[in-house]
Amino acid sequence: MKINPKIVEDVCKELYIRALKVLPDDIKQGFARLDAAETDATGKAILGTMIQNIKVAESTDNLLCQDTGIPIYNVTIGPDVQVDGHKLKEAIVRACAAATHEYPLRSSVVHPITRANDHTNTGRRIPVINIDFSDEREVLRIEMIPKGSGSENGSFLKMCVPAEGVDGIKTFVVDKVIEAGGKVCPPTIVGVGVGGTADLCVHLAKIAATRPLGSVCDDEAGAKLECELTAAVNSLGIGPQGLGGDSTAFAVHVETAATHITMNPVAVNIQCHSARRATATFTPSAVEYGF
Repeated sequence: MKINPKIVEDVCKELYIRALKVLPDDIKQGFARLDAAETDATGKAILGTMIQNIKVAESTDNLLCQDTGIPIYNVTIGPDVQVDGHKLKEAIVRACAAATHEYPLRSSVVHPITRANDHTNTGRRIPVINIDFSDEREVLRIEMIPKGSGSENGSFLKMCVPAEGVDGIKTFVVDKVIEAGGKVCPPTIVGVGVGGTADLCVHLAKIAATRPLGSVCDDEAGAKLECELTAAVNSLGIGPQGLGGDSTAFAVHVETAATHITMNPVAVNIQCHSARRATATFTPSAVEYGF
């Protein structure tokens, strides 16, 4: 299956707009679950306002949040897919600029030193493009995640020593959720990376934070840690928007990687309640959109 860069551009532009306007079903279900269980009156009222905001945004074809985020594209390529990587990258960059100009979207991307804004939601090494591979033979899948700055500022890394053990991991995660408080627009998905190198660990935390609700870490030890941390985080009383309640997080997600015998990196990356994403799956017969 040969991929046409122009089609990729059109699809990636559409993905950016879709991700900003339609919240995935699993997040809506997460809101319903938290709302049903919330015991704090203020927390319940704030959840109700958030749920109403989602309904109004979608019914009026508006953005869920004014923050258009840092655009991230996760590309997964099957073995029988023919694609020019450089042209794919160029197509995704053009797609971000086109979405920004044509919708139009607020441009949130600036140079890190001069703070110059090209008003395209692109820039030096942005959009972020991650490439992976699958065994689905004639399938190309592109996931778009606009990562807002409020939640992305809730990112932390610690190079733990092995002697700190699992308790050290838990303490670090809980401490950082407390530190982030309401600044990350809870209820959140708390992504935790454990292991690898420093950079891989932070990347794993981002993968964890942007996983669908209901998904489980495929590492047994990681899955157990997810359950324990979710309970711990939701016992903190931070609540929706940090104003108190039971609903601090939809879930804590964990991703793991093997690491060196003398270190144990732990990273936290938090996703806000507007946990936006959109996907497109290319097959020989069609392009299908989803979450």
